[in-house]
Amino acid sequence: MVRNEQTKLLANALDRASTACFTVGIATPLAAWLYNIGNFRSVVPSLVVGFGIGGWFLVAVALHLLARRILRRLD
Repeated sequence: MVRNEQTKLLANALDRASTACFTVGIATPLAAWLYNIGNFRSVVPSLVVGFGIGGWFLVAVALHLLARRILRRLD
């Protein structure tokens, strides 16, 4: 029973990390680019924003899928 709870805690931590990656790496730069906060569009090229968002998205998806895989260990 303790092992199941530890497994769930680990999976939840990884899923929260994936949510943080989405927020920090996707939502924040996208909002800055859309609303041109701090003249963001002229300072950071669109291609850099696109690749950055793509990379953070891949990390977020990988963490989420890892969390799902860990949940398969439950008895």
